[in-house]
Amino acid sequence: MFKKILIANRGEIAVRIIKTCRRMGISTVQVFSEADAGSLAVEMADEAVLIGPAPAAQSYLLADRIVEAVKATGAEAVHPGFGFLSENAGFARRLREEGIAFIGPNPEAIEAMGDKISSKKLAAEAGVSTVPGHMGLIETPDEAVRIANEIGYPVMIKASAGGGGKGIRVAHGDVDMAEGFAAVKAEALNAFGDDRVFLEKFIVDPRHIEIQVLGDKHGHVVHLFERECSIQRRNQKVIEEAPSPLLDEATRMAMGAQAVALARAVNYDSAGTVEFVAGQDKSFYFLEMNTRLQVEHPVTELITGVDLVEQMIRSAWGEKLAFAQSDLKIDGWAIESRIYAEDPYRGFLPSIGRLVRYEQPEEGERDGYVVRNDSGVREGDEISMFYDPMIAKLCAWAPTRDAAIDGMARALEDTHLTGLGHNVPFLAAVMEQDRFRSGQLSTRYIQDEFPDGFHGLAPDRRRQDVMIAAAVAMNEVLTEQAGDPSDRTDWIVLIDGEAHGVSLGYDDDEVLTLDLAGEDRALRLADIDWRPGLGQFRAVLDDVPFTAGVARAADGFSIRSGASRARVRVLTPRMAELYARLPEKQAADTSKLVLSPMPGLVVAVPVEVGQEVKAGETVAIIEAMKMQNILKAERDGVVKAVGAKAGDPVAADDVLVEFG
Repeated sequence: MFKKILIANRGEIAVRIIKTCRRMGISTVQVFSEADAGSLAVEMADEAVLIGPAPAAQSYLLADRIVEAVKATGAEAVHPGFGFLSENAGFARRLREEGIAFIGPNPEAIEAMGDKISSKKLAAEAGVSTVPGHMGLIETPDEAVRIANEIGYPVMIKASAGGGGKGIRVAHGDVDMAEGFAAVKAEALNAFGDDRVFLEKFIVDPRHIEIQVLGDKHGHVVHLFERECSIQRRNQKVIEEAPSPLLDEATRMAMGAQAVALARAVNYDSAGTVEFVAGQDKSFYFLEMNTRLQVEHPVTELITGVDLVEQMIRSAWGEKLAFAQSDLKIDGWAIESRIYAEDPYRGFLPSIGRLVRYEQPEEGERDGYVVRNDSGVREGDEISMFYDPMIAKLCAWAPTRDAAIDGMARALEDTHLTGLGHNVPFLAAVMEQDRFRSGQLSTRYIQDEFPDGFHGLAPDRRRQDVMIAAAVAMNEVLTEQAGDPSDRTDWIVLIDGEAHGVSLGYDDDEVLTLDLAGEDRALRLADIDWRPGLGQFRAVLDDVPFTAGVARAADGFSIRSGASRARVRVLTPRMAELYARLPEKQAADTSKLVLSPMPGLVVAVPVEVGQEVKAGETVAIIEAMKMQNILKAERDGVVKAVGAKAGDPVAADDVLVEFG
């Protein structure tokens, strides 16, 4: 077996690979950019080599630097993780020429699957289902209607030279097809100077389902069942699970067999994924093959017990697979939530900065579920603008899907982050949705369920009870510390201004109980785990454990329970009366200001003081997480002040331009 492996990646996947190498007794070399000098991966690896400045194009994407680091450290193999050089056939071939093992598939397989057209042709030749369509030249609307009937409606009419969403129509019948065909040809000619059009089957409410395959260098290939990755935003996977709630055993075996056939057709010899688009009727069609380890591989590991990184290493060394297809079974259900440094309340814009607090759920077996957390950062680390904004991949396994969802909801409750925006409340909201629990998923899920963006969920009765319990208990602790002699038992709790009467008492076991005014039942609060300064409040309410994110506010607490957050105040009845008389605070008028929507770097501010600007004109460009965000004027005006220039770092809500 290899004695030393170099990891040509960063973040959580580098940490993940190091853990398997440690277990296998293999020493590790971690390459790093200047931005990652203090990273967890660098700390964990046996050796570390600086390969360049922060931008990936000057470090992680430079094959020469990787090869130099291999030679300097005496590493025998390179694991590329995912992204960066992981699917670069030229890099894999270069390593082979240098006598360095590439822990991934052979370069010929990477090349064959890297081209979308050739990969679909190979898939068809291997007997893999491909989207029905007609790629040949179609001259007339009548011909288009005839072909559409052969394919079966609905049919997508697409400009051959299309892009940017232009030159695409969906036809649901002959009339749609005749009209749409002419319209798309005209749009294509106008937009691209090319009026060629092709047709393909349109999958209604499609689902994204992928099959994990694994091969060795001796011709053996198996599949490790499927993952459902339909919960996506802007084509970025957010929540994945294994197995899929859509598939029955027959469909699962058919998809698996086709994925294995394709892998064999290209002599695949490592871990890889064959992706399919699936209809709600369980029809499925080849999309593409990813010739690398997938981000969401942990859910497959959790339901099969197979360490995919270990298998990649063993295959690269030349070992035969130690198991056959018949040895593999699905055990339970696993869900993965990708925790990103992005602000769901601001349209999921990147939110770079320092992790002031990062409390992670305890890994391992809990009450009926198992937690796994693949993270590459620690409390105090900075999320850089140069790379993917992922903080962690939080996974939960349980014997059933419902139990796995409950486990994930609890694990998200136990995740506490401050210092930057994060999507934990959004992930928690999905776990609470009846539709998600029903398994009725599609790639339009987020678009359908959150059409106006994410604004949090109003606290339901359970969440209100949690907030009341936490606020009252914290208030008791604080008043005792302050030496309050009143021993008051009656309070009014305001949750975002809504009043709830509460009476306190202690039972014989000195456990705090809460009675809500006008209610028959008691809210029992036991096993309180909180002290001033902690960001999480843990307790047991009506025999159900919970965790709430808490922070002191000027006159109360800010509390988050699941996807709900609120300002909570604990007041005497008299103080509550006075609060009710206070006028509502008016929001500041920012209509004349252009504010930075996120932390980032100013690329350009193409306006100057005194300039007349029309609505829709660009006034600033901000870059963060490799994305450029163009800010436009919302109305006509004259520039009164400019608050930043190209190259300046800015925080969220910094004033970039002010109009007079």
